Amino acid sequence: MQSLRIAATGMAAQQMKVDVISNNLANMSTTAYDARRAEFADLHYQQLTRPGTINAADGTILPTGVQVGLGARPSAVTVLQQQGTLSQTGGDLDLAIDGSGYLEVTLPSGASAYTRDGALKLSPDGLIVTSDGYPVVPDITVPDDARSISISPEGDVYAYFDGEVEPELLGSFTLGAFSNPKGLEAIGGNLFLETAASGPPLVAAPGEDGLGTVRQGYLEDSSVDAVRQITDLIQAQRGYELNAKVITAADQMLSATTQLR
Repeated sequence: MQSLRIAATGMAAQQMKVDVISNNLANMSTTAYDARRAEFADLHYQQLTRPGTINAADGTILPTGVQVGLGARPSAVTVLQQQGTLSQTGGDLDLAIDGSGYLEVTLPSGASAYTRDGALKLSPDGLIVTSDGYPVVPDITVPDDARSISISPEGDVYAYFDGEVEPELLGSFTLGAFSNPKGLEAIGGNLFLETAASGPPLVAAPGEDGLGTVRQGYLEDSSVDAVRQITDLIQAQRGYELNAKVITAADQMLSATTQLR
């Protein structure tokens, strides 16, 4: 009886769906977080009688055959690329990307990672870094005596000083875009790594080559739709319960078989 194993794969699939939903709900307030969606595919089939087999009795071709499925399997957890709401914060180093693109940061290993979390900070040396202390590429240092900074939609960073009318250009942020951003590898901390699936980044100034612009004083909210997530959670729970009932029914059928006299 395959139903026990088949129902078990269904329960495992629904459990993974709940895991993905719970991660989405946990990140409802995470800056620039994109919701994930669990996707599934059916498993192999037992070909008891293949479609198109010739019926030995009269030579006719069977139109459908007998194919018994063996359950479900996870096929992907897809990132739903959606622009979150831009919330005004007023922070000089708060940046929201209005459109496509990622900020590039340098990890302690020297490798590059990418993020849409623009809640930037200053290191003790005045270097612009992420909340975890990773430098943003290119390295831009704000002088200690700077009164304030201004960041244009094109990523140019200017510093204002006491006694000077004209600001000083400190550097310019760039953005990276990928042909398949869903293929990026999430490593936590709102960071992603380039993979063979994502392709290499196309780096350009904000507003160029189809990239979005940056907005100073704003942060991008999470794109998680709480109502949709709760609806999906209820569906997953019902699916889990139904598969559990299949196991119960199969167990009762096996018990009936063993009690035959």
